[in-house]
Amino acid sequence: MNLFGLKFGREQRSGSIENPAVPVSLTNEFIAHFGLSSADLPPVTIDSALTVPAVLSAVAFLSRTLASVPLHAFRSTKDGPEKLTGKTATTLHDAPNDLMGSFKFRQYFWQQVFTGGRGLAWIERNGQEIEALWLLDPRKTTVKRSGFSIVYRHGGREYPAADVIDVPFMLKPDQLSHYGPVSLAAKAIQLALAMNDYGANFFAGGGVPPLALSGTLPEGAAALQRAAKDVDRAIQFAKVNKLPIMPIPAGHTLSPVGFDPQKGQMTDARLFQIQEIARAWQMPPVFLQDLSKGTFANVEQQDLHLVKHLIGQWAKAFEDELNLKLWGRFESGRYVEHNLDGLMRGDFKSRIEGIARAIQTGQITPNEGRALENRPKHPNPNADELLVQGATVVLGQQPERGIGDNGGPPLDDGEKTNDAAA
Repeated sequence: MNLFGLKFGREQRSGSIENPAVPVSLTNEFIAHFGLSSADLPPVTIDSALTVPAVLSAVAFLSRTLASVPLHAFRSTKDGPEKLTGKTATTLHDAPNDLMGSFKFRQYFWQQVFTGGRGLAWIERNGQEIEALWLLDPRKTTVKRSGFSIVYRHGGREYPAADVIDVPFMLKPDQLSHYGPVSLAAKAIQLALAMNDYGANFFAGGGVPPLALSGTLPEGAAALQRAAKDVDRAIQFAKVNKLPIMPIPAGHTLSPVGFDPQKGQMTDARLFQIQEIARAWQMPPVFLQDLSKGTFANVEQQDLHLVKHLIGQWAKAFEDELNLKLWGRFESGRYVEHNLDGLMRGDFKSRIEGIARAIQTGQITPNEGRALENRPKHPNPNADELLVQGATVVLGQQPERGIGDNGGPPLDDGEKTNDAAA
């Protein structure tokens, strides 16, 4: 049959669709029966995946959050941890190299982890000092094993594993190659891209779904094409002039083909894709701007969940890699650590009450509490002492009396003797 000048090939039957050993979902002919084709779905690359708002939000949020967490180097002493100073500390906390600050460096590093699946950086050394950290492009880096040694090749140069910071999203069984979240979530992202394209095309057409013209149609391919064009011009005329009605030939009707977004529940499907993408990056949906099930109570809990079960885990992965590669396997005196307190600061009232309680219970000094709020030290030397409320005593011991029984000043020994004699 030749309709509107469109040619259809001869009917083809698949042998595999009748074979119960072959899943129906793997049969292209079965999908094509519903007007779909695997070839019609958009390809998924890192660049195309980032055009999906939920993916963009996940990658941008995680990379910026981890880049903003303070990172310090410490040395263990008998009096407790002591912050390192000098070139190594500057490299880790302030500027890893001459071209990038700490935030920009770590943001790029984590972007690679949460897209392609791997972050890489080379350690430039000068003896025991760490001169700089330089980012490597994971797409241009190959990893190979020689015995129990691993070598990274980038830009025609080879780097030993001891000099490369390497944080993979997930390692494959060979322990060299890796999985990336974009590739693992490709089907969910592909569906989101397809819905984006459908929605864009639908509303670009003025919100008019595909239509079928029914009625007495002229014979011949050319006449059918003219009739279709006449109806199309009428639709375009009504759309451009914002007319509520349009003329169609007498005795004919227009029927929509397929589903409009409301009946097809595309809105619900797009919301579900946000939740699917949140699962791929292990994020609470509220951080992808999905507040459909958010309340004041559970949003706060999701905030704690994020730090405890996601940010804290990736921070630990980065710390372990830095500790191993910067100082070696048997170095126990120096280490790096993120300060996650900033992510859990809370509102002003809760923060101040927490600091006050820590001071009153002898956990921090008043000057340490002031430092948490970036306030200058108080010159009074007592501000550097640990304080505790005097009413707290050891069980079974009574506090010394500070005043006499009559409410006057403390009694001296002479007064006590005279009272006893009387």
